[in-house]
Amino acid sequence: MALHESVLEEFGLAPLWVRRGMSVAQEIAVETGIEQGERRAPPPAQEQTQGRMQAPADARQPIKQPSQPSQQSRAPEPPAFDAPPDDDFAWFDDQPAHAPVEARREAPEPSSIQTLDWDALSQQVAACERCRLCEKRTNTVFGVGDRNADWMLIGEAPGENEDRVGEPFVGQAGKLLDNMLRSLMLARDSNVYIANVIKCRPPGNRNPEPDEVARCEPYLQRQVALVKPKLIVALGRFAAQSLLKTDASISSLRGRVHEYEGVPVIVTYHPAYLLRSLPDKAKAWADLCLARDTWLAAGGVPSSAAK
Repeated sequence: MALHESVLEEFGLAPLWVRRGMSVAQEIAVETGIEQGERRAPPPAQEQTQGRMQAPADARQPIKQPSQPSQQSRAPEPPAFDAPPDDDFAWFDDQPAHAPVEARREAPEPSSIQTLDWDALSQQVAACERCRLCEKRTNTVFGVGDRNADWMLIGEAPGENEDRVGEPFVGQAGKLLDNMLRSLMLARDSNVYIANVIKCRPPGNRNPEPDEVARCEPYLQRQVALVKPKLIVALGRFAAQSLLKTDASISSLRGRVHEYEGVPVIVTYHPAYLLRSLPDKAKAWADLCLARDTWLAAGGVPSSAAK
């Protein structure tokens, strides 16, 4: 199936394909030259002597000219540069739509990310091209709130509204989350820090792929190290499974204290889920009560006496 040259250019693939086509053409030219050189080479002396001794029986019989190759020995035509071979589509899928492979190799390794301060980390996330999600995002969603908070809330990935605004948990789900926090005398702009496992919106709000989570996790690990929270609340199944490295259901993870990077973790429902399943709000409240008790046991100070 031929791909139009403008389509290749739109995806940034035309130069690569032309280089591949030129390479194939050069190889064919070399092979053709070798074949022609072999045909034009003079026969050995012994064969020449035998040729003079044996005259053709019929003088009218045409003699084949060695300089004219037969149809079977003719070199194949070089392939057109605007269409890849049928068996060479793997490279098409592997190439990024915007960022070159070289740029992604230059992305900092997790070891270097763990040395960044807040400003450097924020700048690194804003310019990140470690995975394919950078190709479709409008904004990265770094995090928001008190960077010295005892409570750290972690969601899964930005949605459409978060991608547009550049802040986690906005819209109706964000309003519900703010109300949930207010019931515990907490607020995102004073004593809570909120972040996501993934910093870029997956297309169509799909679940992030495992490799996307792996490439983005060093950023979250550094955020946890910088905040030094006494408690983490995982909001939703995907966030809980990513933090705890498990495929267990959210119902089996609720009601227990887990751990991430040495910090206690409580699992509860995502606010967007609670908007569709009102009966589970009571369960979410029970999770928040467990989170409060865990925080107090870890040395947390009630907000009435907070600094």
